[in-house]
Amino acid sequence: MRVHVYEQLMATQASRRRVMKGTASAVAGLVAGVPATLSPSPSFAADSVVAQIMKIPGAGNGSPTDADWQKVGELCLGPTKKYVQPGEFKGINFSFMGLNNQNLHNFLFRGFLKPWEAYTGTLIKWIDLAQADYNARLQQSIATGTADFDIIEMGAPFEGDMGVKNLLSEMPDWVKKQVDFDDIVDYLKPPVGTWNGKIHRVTIDSDCHTMNRRTDVFTDPGLAKQWADWKDKAGLGTWGPPKTWQQVQQITKFLKGKKVKGKEVYGFLDQPKPWGGFQFYFTASRASSYAKYPGEKNWMFDENMKPLVNNPAWVRAIQDVIDALPYEPADQINADPGTTAFQQFLPGTGSLLEWWGDIGTMAKTSDTATIGDVLDFDILPASDDVYNFRKEKWETLPNGPNVAPNMAYLGWGIYVMKTVDSDPKRHKAAWSAAAHLGGKDLSMWTAAYPSGFQPYRKSHTNLDLWALAGYDKKYIGSYMDSQSTSYNHPNSAIEPRIPGIFQYYSIAEDELQKTFAGKQSAQQGADNVAAAWEKLTNKLGRENQIKYYRIAMGLA
Repeated sequence: MRVHVYEQLMATQASRRRVMKGTASAVAGLVAGVPATLSPSPSFAADSVVAQIMKIPGAGNGSPTDADWQKVGELCLGPTKKYVQPGEFKGINFSFMGLNNQNLHNFLFRGFLKPWEAYTGTLIKWIDLAQADYNARLQQSIATGTADFDIIEMGAPFEGDMGVKNLLSEMPDWVKKQVDFDDIVDYLKPPVGTWNGKIHRVTIDSDCHTMNRRTDVFTDPGLAKQWADWKDKAGLGTWGPPKTWQQVQQITKFLKGKKVKGKEVYGFLDQPKPWGGFQFYFTASRASSYAKYPGEKNWMFDENMKPLVNNPAWVRAIQDVIDALPYEPADQINADPGTTAFQQFLPGTGSLLEWWGDIGTMAKTSDTATIGDVLDFDILPASDDVYNFRKEKWETLPNGPNVAPNMAYLGWGIYVMKTVDSDPKRHKAAWSAAAHLGGKDLSMWTAAYPSGFQPYRKSHTNLDLWALAGYDKKYIGSYMDSQSTSYNHPNSAIEPRIPGIFQYYSIAEDELQKTFAGKQSAQQGADNVAAAWEKLTNKLGRENQIKYYRIAMGLA
């Protein structure tokens, strides 16, 4: 989106409406060993920075505006002032590339960094990309080994692409201190954010897919009565939210044509349309509990980079989408993940949605959401059985359904390009901007408000902080429990940070789109993806790809 459009949006974005009641708050532990209980006395002063920013604007007061973002950025300048003198970077200009999704990401960065620019004397040029365009734009820079940006908002899966080209600047020690590096949750510490042992990433996000579900639908007495007469309940005897993908399928079929309070409801919302490689995460979340066998790290490839994407587990997941689409809203075949989240689910269409954590905070703090009072959360559904690719057979586990949450994307980070390393002043300026965006206090604000970023620090488990923003105890407890349970699950599905990973994903998306549209069978589509992945591995260099894959998956 162009800057003049952004400015117009910010000038008019002032509406406020009430979306929640109550101010009590609680969260479940974000990381193992970190308690999540409301402390009897706050661990912060009433006039502390974090206490001030969490009330800007306050949950239930509508979407934050550019003025709010700038105010938060101004209040969080303290750590910058410890390392940078006023006007120290006067005359420095650099470019920042990132997303413009839903008026978030880069839009917030602009507001957060405007007071930083005023204090340091730096000027930033912004390169705004839609999520569907991001991968292609980045791959162009990677392929040529050059970049027309000095700082980039990027996800961990791209670290392999950048690392093998040696394009990233190494994080200075003073930045680690400024951002309080030790406070980041353990699963996002090295090797995530590193390449060849060097740290390159200022973490600003954590990612996993969880299930968002409508409580008004799953407590409706009329639906409960009709469900009692439903022929195939897939093990769900009493009407309520599903725990397995088998139950998701049956609930989606059951809800076709049903109404709650006079409004038509639907079950699960699939995202069949390509989204620049990011759609593949949603197919993968359909597949993870089928394909991720306990004790195995491999689920997309085996240890020799042979694709697993065409085995029976993945084919079942693909077939699930094909089977469910006729029971979903009209033209769902043309819905990408952005559509399902922001145009369907948050405004009130659909009962079940797998997505990143944005849904939970936006439901309470965004002007566009209508479901904040009827929403709760859970880990991704399990499966009644799981495919053992070593033995090439389905197995029913003795301890019950298989759970395998998809840790999709490992979160966004801020990365500085190596091109700034030759100029000490420019190098410090770029890293100072990155450190400001990854600051501890600012991170708590982005976790609680619409930003595009999920909780990613141990300090985000502080219940008093969520209470300051006005979150309800039951609501935020459910939200954080779905996050922490996923982060800490022993059978979580981790993606490989290998060179070209989004090329693999984009290839899969294109082939899957044809499959979901009925132009080929699920097996044929999966076979075509596997064959294309094999060709890409050969093109990128099989020996190196195997090496990088084993390192990324902890198999080396």
